[in-house]
Amino acid sequence: MITAKLAAWWAEVSMTEVIWVTIGFVAQLMFSMRFLIQWIASERAKQSIVPETFWYFSVLGGALLFAYATYRLDPVFMLGQGMGLFIYARNIQLIWKDKARIARDAAGEATGAQGSAMTAAGGNAPSNGGALDRREAGLRGVAS
Repeated sequence: MITAKLAAWWAEVSMTEVIWVTIGFVAQLMFSMRFLIQWIASERAKQSIVPETFWYFSVLGGALLFAYATYRLDPVFMLGQGMGLFIYARNIQLIWKDKARIARDAAGEATGAQGSAMTAAGGNAPSNGGALDRREAGLRGVAS
């Protein structure tokens, strides 16, 4: 019975419809992958965590599901996926911002360690174009 209905649908369906159904299935697969990734990461860590890839799969799956919902003209589905996209994108923005901060901190620590080593050896600390020196001087109340 179901096979006959599926065969009848397949015989009547346009190529556009097949493409959009395929997009819908791929989108759902991508969206579901985030849960698998989160579960595996949590099992490995022995605690509940949300890995960065969770948010990438969320954006990709959510965007494709939003496109599919738009094609289907389903306002409930469109609203749900559209709102989620803002949340996913914001989480990725926060992740990127944190990575940039960590990189800056690491670069600053490396520069500070070099300066300390050179000063201890009797040399001059490396210059960063004077920007940090002027800022530090301003904090101490010394005119630059």
